[in-house]
Amino acid sequence: MMWLDYTIDQAGNNFTVRGDTPTEVMDKGLYKPGDVFVVNEHGWLVKTNELAVFMAKYEQGLKIKNGHSISD
Repeated sequence: MMWLDYTIDQAGNNFTVRGDTPTEVMDKGLYKPGDVFVVNEHGWLVKTNELAVFMAKYEQGLKIKNGHSISD
């Protein structure tokens, strides 16, 4: 599906997609409150139900980046 004629409003690191009304994309089912997306290497936002798994991987990556071992 190709979505056309929508505006992306950004404030800092946050953004929202707006149509004719502020909630049009939610009303049409693109996303809803509580949805979690992960950006893949191609820039796609991929919906996931595994937030805890991704957070653990992210935190592990931060520890490795900061010079800590995985077992820390």
